[in-house]
Amino acid sequence: MPLRRLKPTSPGRRNTIISDFSEITKTTPERSLLAPLRKKGGRNNTGRLTVRHRGGGHKRRYRIIDFERLRRDVPANVLAIEYDPNRSARIALVQYHDGPKVYVIAPEGVGVGTTLIAGDGVAVVPGNARKLGTLPTGTYVHNIEIQPGKGGKMVRSAGTVAQVMAHEDKYTQVRLPSGEVRRLLSECMATIGQVGNTDHKNQKLGKAGRRRHRGFRPTVRGAAMSPRDHPHGGGEGRNGVGMPHPKTPWGKPALGPRTRRNKVGDKFIVRRRYEK
Repeated sequence: MPLRRLKPTSPGRRNTIISDFSEITKTTPERSLLAPLRKKGGRNNTGRLTVRHRGGGHKRRYRIIDFERLRRDVPANVLAIEYDPNRSARIALVQYHDGPKVYVIAPEGVGVGTTLIAGDGVAVVPGNARKLGTLPTGTYVHNIEIQPGKGGKMVRSAGTVAQVMAHEDKYTQVRLPSGEVRRLLSECMATIGQVGNTDHKNQKLGKAGRRRHRGFRPTVRGAAMSPRDHPHGGGEGRNGVGMPHPKTPWGKPALGPRTRRNKVGDKFIVRRRYEK
């Protein structure tokens, strides 16, 4: 995915680096694979604001993605590569030989005309899907299931990739993009290859307005607030945030302390992401 640097004809365009969308082959989505997507503005089911700095943004429709790849041993042809406003990766519109059309995450190296297939004995090429236990060690994968049959939950963002490290009994060790090595059931499905749109991380929005189009509202620094509004606020002149003890607006430690609470899954972690 090549990037395009805009000419500095205005302050908003001076630092802008965006995708040239050269890989996109179809600009209108498949109507049968769309669903409505209501905006929540960071509010939960009781109307309380639970996530700050959300709201506005362009209207979107959800693209129904086939994360499960349940149609086994049925070839599918890639008809188009499309833009999805709901994720950083591109999506591929594929049609199975027996009729149905679905969207899948577009891997790197997959284009129009490529044939994809899911099954235990399929070739180890980008876009095909197999169970983790049937993959050779060293294979790069994405869209990995945590529970068999529940659909891919991990490694779905643009440019991300995981690696099969080892097989042991009924588990497979996988190194995730964070560096964490984790055991997953060998029955879990994964798609071979790296997620496409690898240059996504090198883009620069260039101006605040483009951030607002994506549904984000402005963030006020804690140091710019009063003491009653934030632990970092107040004081004469410009003061620091009190390192090494920066706080959240609610007085909890911030900028470093670990927040993981999923103790149930700890036994599946072979090596944590922060271990050298």
